[in-house]
Amino acid sequence: MSAQDRGGQNGLTYSQSGVDIDAGNALVKRIAPLVKATARSGADSAIGGFGGIFDLKAAGFSDPLLVAANDGVGTKLKVAIDTGCHDTVGIDLVAMCVNDLVVQGAEPLFFLDYYATGALDVDTATAVVGGIAEGCKIAGCALIGGETAEMPGMYSKGDYDLAGFAVGAVERENLLPRPDVTEGDVLLALSSSGVHSNGYSLVRKIVEVSGLTYEADAPFQGGTRLGEALMTPTRIYVKPLLAALKATSGIKALAHITGGGLTENLPRVLPKGSVARIDLAKIAVPGVFKWLAKAGNVAESEMLRTFNCGVGMVVVVEAGAEAAVRAALEAAGETVSTLGRIEAGSGDGEAHVAYANHLDLGA
Repeated sequence: MSAQDRGGQNGLTYSQSGVDIDAGNALVKRIAPLVKATARSGADSAIGGFGGIFDLKAAGFSDPLLVAANDGVGTKLKVAIDTGCHDTVGIDLVAMCVNDLVVQGAEPLFFLDYYATGALDVDTATAVVGGIAEGCKIAGCALIGGETAEMPGMYSKGDYDLAGFAVGAVERENLLPRPDVTEGDVLLALSSSGVHSNGYSLVRKIVEVSGLTYEADAPFQGGTRLGEALMTPTRIYVKPLLAALKATSGIKALAHITGGGLTENLPRVLPKGSVARIDLAKIAVPGVFKWLAKAGNVAESEMLRTFNCGVGMVVVVEAGAEAAVRAALEAAGETVSTLGRIEAGSGDGEAHVAYANHLDLGA
């Protein structure tokens, strides 16, 4: 008896259930050159196997610690879907992971992605993976694998979800934060490119109450559509920070300013009992945050614990090394400002941030 006889002449197929295997194969062919372009020492970036391989010895490490991170981009995905801007959200995905690696002194080595949707649109998926590959090139890591899941009934038409996974390595002696973070250390800020990938549930609500559409001109960025401006990708700080870590010995700790803002992220790398004294007047607040605060009537305290407000990364520096670290970061293309200093607190309580002055959120 043939397989057709056993299944019936009109038997159901996987395609009829909503899963298009041919589309998946077409996607692999489309993204293969994008993946290959991310090759680096230790990885050949070929795809199609059951797992990705990375050679730490070939990458030049002698006594490495592995550091791993995973993340997504939250409801910024809804803005990407609603605007049709799919080509940069992959950069956000990589950034959210690799920026978390470099704060521990680690060099990102490889990246894997997970893309899930109800019905695979090859053009959309290719644009997304193209952004992921671009983010990997910016960060200097290899895209060595991933998973595309087509799950009918799980997602509305046109929707998709993303998750990213990054692994890096740091020589044991260079792990951050260092244990000698102390009173008098200087806090340097690296400017953000905008909202990055946090707080978009509030961003979307503010757009809604403002009465604007994503097609409208951005009130804070002339000549640009609002949706396009809000899709500005997260800045990847990996190469400038690795260069500064190599060129100087004064960096003691790094803090990636994501959800929770300065208020919640900076204390994560500080010793118990310490206070990060920050002068808010030193922050050059991008126009998008001024608009969000005004259009949503958002209090300063809420802005500080939701958004980066213009500071994407904080560098904790030994006082005597401030000039050298600043010079190294600026030479690598970063915009650097001095936020404040570490002070001794009272007792051995939790580290916290204390603010002076106010953010320039406009009238």
